[in-house]
Amino acid sequence: MQDPKPEVWLRGPIPNVPLLLQPAAYALLQSSEETERYLADFPKDQLWTKIAGRASVGFHLQHITGVLDRMMTYAKSETLSQAQFAYLSEEGKPSTTINVDDLVVAFQNKVEEALSFFNTLNEATLKETRTVGRKKLPSTTLGLLFHAAEHSQRHIGQLLVTKSVLTFSED
Repeated sequence: MQDPKPEVWLRGPIPNVPLLLQPAAYALLQSSEETERYLADFPKDQLWTKIAGRASVGFHLQHITGVLDRMMTYAKSETLSQAQFAYLSEEGKPSTTINVDDLVVAFQNKVEEALSFFNTLNEATLKETRTVGRKKLPSTTLGLLFHAAEHSQRHIGQLLVTKSVLTFSED
């Protein structure tokens, strides 16, 4: 059996990503890998199942993709589009046309997009003030991108617990 790869942060620097964004890049890549690993063979009929009133696996997958997209938009000093608001309003709503694999791939694609965006940034840009939402709450480019990464990690943990409860077997 082949030894598993070390966690992303133990594999060395990610090329072209600014030093201050390396931790965020590590967290996003780790989330991407864990999502694929945790949801291999996940039963498609459980995607929208809620346990104890908590969010479904489908919600977590949609949400981490949406948050990453929204945080990148704010980091670019842009406002959300109508398409982003529409996506936000659909997060977690059960759908018969969406499957686990599509949601995993959508998140992985958004992580790749984020890493490409990271490659365009420099230290000065990371320190620039940015605002969030309609209330224009204060942040910075670095703060937004770090939040996207840690938020993804938090939801991956919640997703794993939900998945584990849904697929638990006393075999």
